[in-house]
Amino acid sequence: MRTLPTSPDWLTHPLRGARTLRDPIPWAAVARGALGVGPVVAVGVASGHLPFGMLAGLGAMFAHVNDRPATRATRIVRIGLPALAGAVGLLTGAWLGTLGLGIGIALALAAVGLVSGAISAIGPVSSAAGVQLMVLAVVGAGMPVPVPPPVKAGLLLIGAVWVIAMATLLPRVIHSRQTAPTDERETVAAVYDALADLMTAVGTDGGQAARRRLTAAYDAAYEALYAHRLPLHRLDEEERRLRDRLAVAGALSEGVLTLLWENEPVPDRIARTPAQLARSVRTGLPPGRLPAPVPDTAGNVAMHRAVLLAARVFDGEPAPPVGAVVPGHRQRLRRALGPAGREYAARVALCVGVATVLAQQLPGEHWYWLPATAAFLVKPDMGPLVSRALSRALGTAVGVAVFGGLATVFGPGTGGTPDAGAPAIWPVIVAAVCSALIPVSVRHFALQTAVLTPLLLSLVYLGGDTDPGFTRLTDTLLACGVVLAAGALPGLGGPRAQVSVRLSLAVRATRDHLDRVLTAEAPYATRLRLRREAYRALADARRAVEVASAEHPPFGRDLAAWAPVVFALEKIVDAATACGVRLDQGAPQPEPALAARLRAALSDLADAVAARRPPTDLVLPAGAAVGDCATLADVTAGLRRVRDLAAG
Repeated sequence: MRTLPTSPDWLTHPLRGARTLRDPIPWAAVARGALGVGPVVAVGVASGHLPFGMLAGLGAMFAHVNDRPATRATRIVRIGLPALAGAVGLLTGAWLGTLGLGIGIALALAAVGLVSGAISAIGPVSSAAGVQLMVLAVVGAGMPVPVPPPVKAGLLLIGAVWVIAMATLLPRVIHSRQTAPTDERETVAAVYDALADLMTAVGTDGGQAARRRLTAAYDAAYEALYAHRLPLHRLDEEERRLRDRLAVAGALSEGVLTLLWENEPVPDRIARTPAQLARSVRTGLPPGRLPAPVPDTAGNVAMHRAVLLAARVFDGEPAPPVGAVVPGHRQRLRRALGPAGREYAARVALCVGVATVLAQQLPGEHWYWLPATAAFLVKPDMGPLVSRALSRALGTAVGVAVFGGLATVFGPGTGGTPDAGAPAIWPVIVAAVCSALIPVSVRHFALQTAVLTPLLLSLVYLGGDTDPGFTRLTDTLLACGVVLAAGALPGLGGPRAQVSVRLSLAVRATRDHLDRVLTAEAPYATRLRLRREAYRALADARRAVEVASAEHPPFGRDLAAWAPVVFALEKIVDAATACGVRLDQGAPQPEPALAARLRAALSDLADAVAARRPPTDLVLPAGAAVGDCATLADVTAGLRRVRDLAAG
């Protein structure tokens, strides 16, 4: 029987995210969306200041896009930092628009693109800030709004502040702290849930997948409790307690990972311990008696000690401090100025500059849509390039059709336009409905585009651009062509660069963790922190490889081959974790020469990956040299596998 050929990943990738549309609807975020853009714009319409309402609505729209699931403390930074960058971009673009540069505006916006791209390489929140800086610089330069540049920036911030105020105050009005767990508590409880799943999966084929889910839960919890803090942020008692309980989860996870390396199933009685702790975190009640395993193996000894620590900490005793697993200022600066930042900055500058030149040659005054679309499309964390382009084109077509139909029905002859002397009510309603749909639309790029397109068209309609939007579809298709063409050029922060940078960082984090494990009398808390950094870096590398594997030929097929390398590195960190536990329990310390060779091998591997060359000259210790810590045999075997995979 003949089988039909399967479609390549780079074509089917846009369909993969469709299953997320079945996830529960975040009603709180939908309510904030409904109360965000619509009322802000309505105030401008009712007061007769349409440009004011339009600009404030634009700020609220971008704030809703960044209003993702987060804690109260992190949400302020997640929304506020991109809003500040957007205000700077709008101010810069509006000022450039007053200089009469003509076609030279393309070079000026390309220069902004260099800054935007470098900022975007720092991290997810900085990426949102970078894209808002670029997009709003284009909008400020190209959208003719009769408002002084500083006032434009201020109105944009007013819209964002309105959304931040709702996101901060509404949960406190709806739920008191006594009747509902905080978001921070839920993220810590989710770590214990993931620990319970991993303990159940030990000794089965699902162990590594459960370990990755634990890593994701840890990343969310550390971000909630440590990352994106405002300056001079002071801890309250609950936050200190949650940090202590997260540190306990780190000790438990070290024991569980050792059990995973030993590959011995965990009795159900012991596997229920994390679930008891998760319930205690959520409710604030004591966890009760905590069953501990018989300390007969290295993993069970580590688990036994971790359970005793959990009992003391949940009874009120402080936990050993672990510290934040977030990049410092120097690391952020290196990301921005390093190869990834420079290459991505060049790509943003090229795409925005070329798109601006094309837009300037087309008829019409409103040329900003084409380069603004290119600035969105070039953003790599929205998926593979072809997937982004297809999703953007489809979403724009649907959004333009919806808005065009509404403009035909409720346009100049019925509802009035901003120039007709009567308030335009229907664009306000469209903006309010689309704003409420943003929290659901962010699950898929095509749906997000389909929702944001009529919202944006409503705002610019109120600002005086009454084109129903069909020229926007042409602009979008041209922007897709520009970004796709740039994607074929080497040395511009493409998928190869994304994978090499993430893998290199993961190898260096693996080296630092192993080095701390093999260092005599290394602080236990430091070892836990470095293990967390290693797993977090490996999770970032795995995501980069997964996205790159769905890129168009020839990138996707070649870069998918790096997935086994990430898996092998994860096994190395597992083995190093088990080695640290055994050394704690009196195993002989490895020879310093062996530790130096392993450290050098990982450093050489990181350098080779960063330089995008095969590590064919990687020198590894002989197998007989690892007898002083049995798990180091797995480290050496994993390095040998990484070398062979990377060289091939």
